[in-house]
Amino acid sequence: MQDGPLSLRYLTLYICLLLFAGALALAIHAESGWLSIWSVLAVVTGFLSLVGLRDVFQPSHAINRNYPILVHFRYFFEMIRPEIRQYFVEADSDELPYSRVQRSIIYQRAKDTLDKRPFGTQLDVYAPRYEWINHSVAPGEPASHDFRVQIGGSDCKHPYSASVFNISAMSFGSLSANAILALNAGAKRGGFYHDTGEGSISRHHLKHGGDLVWEIGSGYFGCRADNGGFDAGKFTENAQRESVRMIEIKLSQGAKPGHGGVLPGAKVSPEIAEARGIPVGQDCLSPAHHTAFSTPIQLLEFVASLREMSGGKPTGFKLAIGHPWEWFAIAKAMQKTGILPDFIVVDGGEGGTGAAPLEFSNHVGAPLVEALVLVHNTLVGLNLRGKVHVGAAGKVVTAFDIARTIALGADWCNAARGFMFALGCIQSQHCHTDKCPSGVATQNPWRQRAIVVPDKAERVFHFHQNTLKALKELLAAAGLQHPNELGPEHIIQRVSSSEVRSLAALQHWVKPGELLDGESDHPVFKVFWHNADPETFSAPPSVLSLRTSKMR
Repeated sequence: MQDGPLSLRYLTLYICLLLFAGALALAIHAESGWLSIWSVLAVVTGFLSLVGLRDVFQPSHAINRNYPILVHFRYFFEMIRPEIRQYFVEADSDELPYSRVQRSIIYQRAKDTLDKRPFGTQLDVYAPRYEWINHSVAPGEPASHDFRVQIGGSDCKHPYSASVFNISAMSFGSLSANAILALNAGAKRGGFYHDTGEGSISRHHLKHGGDLVWEIGSGYFGCRADNGGFDAGKFTENAQRESVRMIEIKLSQGAKPGHGGVLPGAKVSPEIAEARGIPVGQDCLSPAHHTAFSTPIQLLEFVASLREMSGGKPTGFKLAIGHPWEWFAIAKAMQKTGILPDFIVVDGGEGGTGAAPLEFSNHVGAPLVEALVLVHNTLVGLNLRGKVHVGAAGKVVTAFDIARTIALGADWCNAARGFMFALGCIQSQHCHTDKCPSGVATQNPWRQRAIVVPDKAERVFHFHQNTLKALKELLAAAGLQHPNELGPEHIIQRVSSSEVRSLAALQHWVKPGELLDGESDHPVFKVFWHNADPETFSAPPSVLSLRTSKMR
């Protein structure tokens, strides 16, 4: 049966309607009148039919719209689940990728309902890696929760005032049209940005006029030549749209760094083809690497070129950290050419995606903490940290996540899955099947109709606002006025049951200008910095010598 109006998802409703009609007719003609079994069946099925019809037409709950009547069994088991879990199964914090606690706080803030918890923490505060933010006996009073950072260097004509919390890269094609519409409408109302993902700018990104960061991946969607390369004319046309605030070159993403992809022709609908600039119905390749540049210096020249063609909008790149010498080569290219990106977004290896090989999700790419600290340290060591802004993404959903990430060196944070939960995602993990039960990650029109755009846009807005209000409360408790005052000394981590250290003590921090003379006692810099080459991404001689000695 097709996944449309006759889908098995609606079968329960159809059966109830048929039973109601039949039972009502039999009850009318039964000799015992309205006291017959048929009358009882008519009442029961009539009630269930009304429940099902209400589920289908109400705007607030995506799962109800896609699974009328049946969804209430889920709610029942969700209601009794805490008792089952408490006595027989697991704790609230055990579920992955996102725990019940994490999902609950997002749902509550998105619905603008009470997000407080009774009876104290459920976390083991004496377990290793437990973290907290130190408070002050003289709490602060931030004037507003609308914390912002001004992005754009000396070569930028149109700097952008970004919120410290934004929607990370998710493409139209991975997400449904209604999901994109709701995200962008929420971003418009809240004054934060919406990253397009590498699928480029679709009509759905433009309808509500929310601020966009246009992500350009190796497929060059939206600025793609017929041979799959970069087309400067198409880029200029899209980049100079008013709603495009920044340009982001995607070098790699945390969920599957170093991995390309193929969009099968069967999924290339007219809407997707229009957004990406590709033929309808034909397989489309996203290579694992870019063709517009092949060296660190060429990357920075590409950054400068895109910035000029965009009319001077902030231009930078996103990457997951892999080989440290490759990142060092980019940093040395900045030093050598004087060309600086306006921003760098660091994507942690814990990032999510619609589909990735298991090994890539689990074992490729540095986690956010190590990646962010390395990028921050490098820029500090070259006295460039004040000239290049740094964003970060990787399982950031709560105000504490934002505070901790900024304390480690970021200027702002992005989130993808957090905003998916705000849309109604239930972590069913069917993103790659086109059978998303909440209509978020699907192109099926009958599934995505579950998302009522005005309602979900409100939830996106409220999730953003309430998370930043919580951040304001954290900063106030710490005696601070703005997230940019946070440093690693503010966040404490338990090392063992008897030892705690601040993040300032747990990490090796490079001193300002320390790398300008080429020397550092930081372990990673000591091994890889000296021989990193701005002319190539290839492994330096120090690495090759280790490899040669191993082969011997």
